[in-house]
Amino acid sequence: MQRPEPELIRQSWRVVSRSPLEHGTVLFSRLFDLEPDLLPLFQYNCRQFSSVEDCLSSPEFLDHIRKVMLVIDAAVTNVEDLSSLEEYLAGLGRKHRVVGVKLSSFSTVGESLLYMLEKCLGPAFTPAMRAAWSQLYGAVVQAMSRGWDSD
Repeated sequence: MQRPEPELIRQSWRVVSRSPLEHGTVLFSRLFDLEPDLLPLFQYNCRQFSSVEDCLSSPEFLDHIRKVMLVIDAAVTNVEDLSSLEEYLAGLGRKHRVVGVKLSSFSTVGESLLYMLEKCLGPAFTPAMRAAWSQLYGAVVQAMSRGWDSD
């Protein structure tokens, strides 16, 4: 697998990372549109959200969005050496498996990530940039998926 194009990724991420919460909310709104079954997995203090809006406006979920954006930020920072995040990402995979996330849902997360980047960057989101992000995300999911295999 060829390495993602680091400069394209960094350049596009600089724009997104100026307002991570706003763009992270776009990502998760899209995710819930594509896979509504994921909403019930997000519960805080055993409270189910009655709607996507309810979830997206809760402080706990906003905190989750911030964490997800930080993970993407770490992947961007280490784009040339993702192996340095290997253990961390496998652990993250384990945590997601424990709460009931299916590995297959990560392809929907990938689609939502690309959607968010396209919405944020507009015409600046070129096919080459899309390909670079797809490669980076694929590598991250590959590392996280080890958390499904190991116990």
